[in-house]
Amino acid sequence: MLSIRKPKIWYGGDYNPDQWETGVWDEDLRLFKLAGIDVVTLNVFTWAKNQPDEETYDFQWLDEMMDKLHADGIGVCLATSTAVHPAWMARKYPDVLQVNFHGNKRKFGGRHNFCPNSPTYRTYAARMAEKLAERYKDHPALLMWHINNEYGGAGNCYCDNCEGAFRVWAQTRYGTLDELNRAWNTSFWGHTFYEWEDIVLPNELSEEWQGANGRTATNFQGISLDYIGFYSDSLLDCFKLECEAVRKHTPDIPVTTNLMGAFKKLDYHKWAKHMDVVSWDNYPRLDTPYSFTAMVHDLMRGLKDGQPFMLMEQTPSQQNWQPYNSLKRPGVMRLWSYQAVARGADTVLFFQLRRSVGACEKYHGAVIEHAGHEHTRVFRECSRLGAELGKLADQLLDTRVRAKAAILFDWENWWAVEMSSGPTIALNYMDEIHKVYDALFRSGVEVDMVGAEAELSGYDLLIAPVLYMVKQGMADRLEQYVEAGGTLITTFFSGIVDENDLVRTGGYPGELRKLLGLWVEEIDALLPSQRNRIVWKETPPGLKQVYGCGLLCDLVHSEGAIVKAVFGDDFYHGMPALTVNRFGEGEAWYLATSPEADFLQEWLPRLCSSLGIAPVIPGLPEGVETTLRSKDGQGYMFILNHNEDSITINLGGRLGTELLTGNRVPGGEMKLAGRDVWIVRLDSYEPVESKSGERREKGRYESI
Repeated sequence: MLSIRKPKIWYGGDYNPDQWETGVWDEDLRLFKLAGIDVVTLNVFTWAKNQPDEETYDFQWLDEMMDKLHADGIGVCLATSTAVHPAWMARKYPDVLQVNFHGNKRKFGGRHNFCPNSPTYRTYAARMAEKLAERYKDHPALLMWHINNEYGGAGNCYCDNCEGAFRVWAQTRYGTLDELNRAWNTSFWGHTFYEWEDIVLPNELSEEWQGANGRTATNFQGISLDYIGFYSDSLLDCFKLECEAVRKHTPDIPVTTNLMGAFKKLDYHKWAKHMDVVSWDNYPRLDTPYSFTAMVHDLMRGLKDGQPFMLMEQTPSQQNWQPYNSLKRPGVMRLWSYQAVARGADTVLFFQLRRSVGACEKYHGAVIEHAGHEHTRVFRECSRLGAELGKLADQLLDTRVRAKAAILFDWENWWAVEMSSGPTIALNYMDEIHKVYDALFRSGVEVDMVGAEAELSGYDLLIAPVLYMVKQGMADRLEQYVEAGGTLITTFFSGIVDENDLVRTGGYPGELRKLLGLWVEEIDALLPSQRNRIVWKETPPGLKQVYGCGLLCDLVHSEGAIVKAVFGDDFYHGMPALTVNRFGEGEAWYLATSPEADFLQEWLPRLCSSLGIAPVIPGLPEGVETTLRSKDGQGYMFILNHNEDSITINLGGRLGTELLTGNRVPGGEMKLAGRDVWIVRLDSYEPVESKSGERREKGRYESI
């Protein structure tokens, strides 16, 4: 895989000169220089301009802009413009148009309005990518290929082309109809398929309907889950076609596409394998917990084993598509930009550089506002950040976050959990993941977000919340991890089904039963108004004896696991709520319910401490975020104050130099201004090695 060429952290963003008269271009370039912008993303939505009919390609405007940008020392992340097909294509080749969930064929309009299995779309999209690569392969401004834009941003397609492709996909996956019927459990309700042509797409005309909480409900989870996977693969195939087209002519130019963070529809672990660099678009609301944004940054970093990623889009001020589009308060844009850098970003890019004057994004923020000059609050803040990134130069490039705790996040498991026809509609996979992440974030413990195929041996602690779907080989890998000395935590509603969403019979948690030393007899779903209690049998020092819980409660029987806490109420009071099982040199914990946040915020840091997993800075005040990036034995500590007011922080003896000011940082107490950030080059840095391969002290977990 290629890495991006950069003498510093890239700074810039999406630029749409095609929306403006050429007289505006020179003024924009003047303002870019004032703001410190050195990279622009160009040509994102210009297919209609570049190809006005089937035979004509006109890149004159793009030639001129590429040359102007290069002359001003600005590099280009060149998009292939294929996110919206031209109107002539829809008129002449209606197979490019989608059929929606209700079975209605769409007309031309919107964006991402193409069928990914349309032969017409695939042919012309790949041809456009190749035309661009042929034309600009030697252009000195070209730094990166940006394929399409935010794949999956529209609804899925249910047309005949997709149905035919789904049958081929299913035949490739299962080989025979007998195996497909077994995997989809079609003996239920007499749904046996006799010929491949019997298979239809699951939508409102067949198996699915719009259920509660806006989720899709289905009669056959196996069919619907495979359709989600098939559609993710279909869009990925489109991406790969364009990648092949540009790599044919520019093998040394890296390729990416902008992902959308915790986006449910696409399996980004699978996509990342085909990207040279992961990039993503970060659009939190004013009230989004900053720990959630941090978690998604970590998720994007984890897609390619900790490799630095690109922050491809964020708004300089406000968004346009949320119900309430609040301004970013003074200092917040800068703070959130450095949050991305702290967690692995090697670029800070915006959508957009100049505000549009019409259509749905005319009120989306930009570096250059509608005022059209540099005398705005937003421009001043952008210029300050641009100057700082210039001052940092290459010091932070290619540094890595090296965590010893990890959270397992799996897209197929997410799909399956929330498409389950029970036991509760209130179960939200992302909420359970974030609740665990937030507890570690608040304590200052660094976390990697890893996929089901990740190498686990480097982690002392692995947390796998709601591991409902245990794919083939996963149980063995978890057993090997724990047996070698790792600590695993998993939770309620885990080990229930295999990769086809078929229940593992013989008692829950299925293949995890031996590892966890228990079996689950029943699962109780609590109403939103109902609560239960987690009661410690022997309360660990510093923790409360009783904590609230709800959502789901597993009725657990120990088969060797030590019971640490029990349920306090209902007919299963006194049954295990938290257990730990010694397995080889490690241990496996099971949390049989969804606890209140306080339980995780108080218990998890204590467990981490017992494993030798230390926070970057202990005893963090509320609203302060820390992380470490390092390379070649040099550590860089980030401290971010998300509070509006200044706060005093004890650095715990860490000495260094603050890079943005050049000031020396003593190891004691210091006051950090509200919404401010320190980046400290540490005088000494020793990465903590994993202890998961060492023999653990027997009985240690008895006191936790």
